[in-house]
Amino acid sequence: MNITPLTNQHQVDITNCDREPIHIIEKAQEHGVIVICDYKEDKIIQISDNCSHLLGIEAKSTISKSLESILPKKVVDSFYKSIQNKKTLYPEEIKFLEHKYLAIPHLTESRELIIDIEPLGKNIDQNQFQEELSKILKEIKETDTVEVMCHQTVSLIKELYGYDRVMMYRFDEEWNGEVVAEVREDHLESWLGLHYPATDIPKPAREIFLKQGVRMISDVNYTPSPLEPQLDQKINLSKSELRAVSPIHIEYLKNMNVGASLTAAVILNGKLWGLIACHHYSAKFINFHQRQSCKFLAQVFSNKLALKESKNFIEHINSSEKIRKQLLIQMNSVNDSTQALIGFNPKFTDLIECSGGAIYNDGNLKLIGKTPSEKQVKKIITKVLANQIDSIFYTKQLNRFYDKADKFAATASGILSIRFDSENSYIIWFRPESSTTVDWGGKPEKQGYIKDGVQFLHPRKSFERWTEKVSGIANPWQSYDIEAAENLQDTITNVLVKKQKDEIKKLNDSLVEVNKELETFSYSVSHDLRAPLRGIDGYSRILINNYIDNLDEYGQNALKTILDSAKEMDLLIEDILSYAKVGQNNLNITTFSTKPFIENIISSQNVKNINKNTSVEVEEKLPNITGDKRMISQVFSNLISNAVKYSSKEENPKIKIGATSEGNQTIFYVKDNGVGFDPSFKTKIFDVFSRANTSKDFTGSGIGLATVKKVIDKHNGEIWAESQVNQGASFYFYVNVLED
Repeated sequence: MNITPLTNQHQVDITNCDREPIHIIEKAQEHGVIVICDYKEDKIIQISDNCSHLLGIEAKSTISKSLESILPKKVVDSFYKSIQNKKTLYPEEIKFLEHKYLAIPHLTESRELIIDIEPLGKNIDQNQFQEELSKILKEIKETDTVEVMCHQTVSLIKELYGYDRVMMYRFDEEWNGEVVAEVREDHLESWLGLHYPATDIPKPAREIFLKQGVRMISDVNYTPSPLEPQLDQKINLSKSELRAVSPIHIEYLKNMNVGASLTAAVILNGKLWGLIACHHYSAKFINFHQRQSCKFLAQVFSNKLALKESKNFIEHINSSEKIRKQLLIQMNSVNDSTQALIGFNPKFTDLIECSGGAIYNDGNLKLIGKTPSEKQVKKIITKVLANQIDSIFYTKQLNRFYDKADKFAATASGILSIRFDSENSYIIWFRPESSTTVDWGGKPEKQGYIKDGVQFLHPRKSFERWTEKVSGIANPWQSYDIEAAENLQDTITNVLVKKQKDEIKKLNDSLVEVNKELETFSYSVSHDLRAPLRGIDGYSRILINNYIDNLDEYGQNALKTILDSAKEMDLLIEDILSYAKVGQNNLNITTFSTKPFIENIISSQNVKNINKNTSVEVEEKLPNITGDKRMISQVFSNLISNAVKYSSKEENPKIKIGATSEGNQTIFYVKDNGVGFDPSFKTKIFDVFSRANTSKDFTGSGIGLATVKKVIDKHNGEIWAESQVNQGASFYFYVNVLED
């Protein structure tokens, strides 16, 4: 017998079984023949060499031959027709050497046709089987608990198939197993309640059980029959029930004194819940139809189990929902969410079975019930929870994530937590350790030995009851606990978002009122400032017109400065008034032709007066624009006057006005070849009293572009600028309003 070698000569790796490629073992069990066919070319590419004594056919003579060379044409045509029509493949009865066989077809994912040829076996008495099936369904239906249902199922399967021992084997969340129901012959020792480590049924085997549902080993003492010829590209045989068994598993069964086995998968919600394990203490073969009936019974049990689990889940969720809704009322009633969850009844700890809880929010920690100390809880947060990617975390064994958790195992061996509001806010439920003993079916370890410098793995030889005291492990969190925690997480998030929205709305309403008051104030002040300003301007002009000759040069210059300052002040007041009016006035939306509209603005600004070489290019086919015509005029007037001003020092100032399209949006632009500005100012220039260029060569109030942005915002649009120093500036904008 071949034993799997290990490469590490100093340590036995018990996860080696998880890496064993049991799906590509190129051997067959002794009682049947595996045939592999390339059905597209209709040629046999592999066959197990036991075909000579079972079927009277030499393996080598079949390779590259048509499937009809060994199977009847009618059978081959049936298989190929089903493949061509993408229909289910069904077994066909055949004869070899006067013996009846069943040809069981399987199609691999890589599209090879595998045919298991095995003895037909005894025909099932359909009437008897129907009676037994009805009895099973009736008894399972009338069962109240999962435990009783497990016992009923294994009892009926033993009665149907006659194995010496039938067990219901249930996995925990770490794939360790427990015998939760058992029926056996009287002379056999009971294994009920024994636990077995996850390595006894490794991951590859569990994955195949999940896909195939049933597996039979008719004789652990069989001699494997190799497939001929050996192929470089191994074919996945996981669908073949005749596929040879892992030598490690064979040794495992022999160590248990088992002679034959039948195993059926119990699948719940798409996951492997457990196995129905049948052991016989001598060789035992049951045919394909019996195995399929066993698979069907396992599915019946799975369905009934799903119903009971769903009922239990719904009962718990309904109970937790009542508490969650009350917690929601409390959170909507007070501003402090933490107080809402712990300061009233019910508390968040009533939502899930626990010994205590903690809420950590913005650095503040509140504890309730039996919990670790504040210092210890903060360590759990920083050492465990802060390192989790998911917003929900749970474990029944905290010391696996935090090595100092044993110090407070009595209060927090298990934790369930949700993260909310921010990256550093948590709600935690605690469960104490559940000190208990676990009865293992033998000490849960595997042994290794070294031969010729290579280490080999053996399954354990003893299956005598071995008791282990377990500490630091809490009762596991159930699916309904996780669901209740996630529902509370969603509730808290919704409450916080609603409160934030309410606060933002309140703040926005307040800002709107303040803005209105500010605009009214700006308008009033600007208006009132004009009266004394007119007086300053009027008296200054009287002095210039009638008394200028009575003043010396200094007096004359001072008087001109007063007049110029009055003009600048008037322009500033005008700009402030324009800015304030934008907020106060409603939009009068129309669609109008853009090009003549812009040409009128250019004409009114007399751009040639500033620099006679200035050229202004307006795109010939400008699209229409929709907006408040008076306000859009302010936009173009400001952008064009800025372009003229800041390019006026160039020898040949150039201004270009046009539009581009992006998607369904029309974007207008005004470009110049002037002094430009530092790109770091491209957003600041739209702020009130902000200027990118403060040179005395270019005067301005710093309000024009702020007014432009305010107009664009009022039109649900956007404006932005691109520039480099001494490389000109480009202003882009779009508006997004519909005509009334």
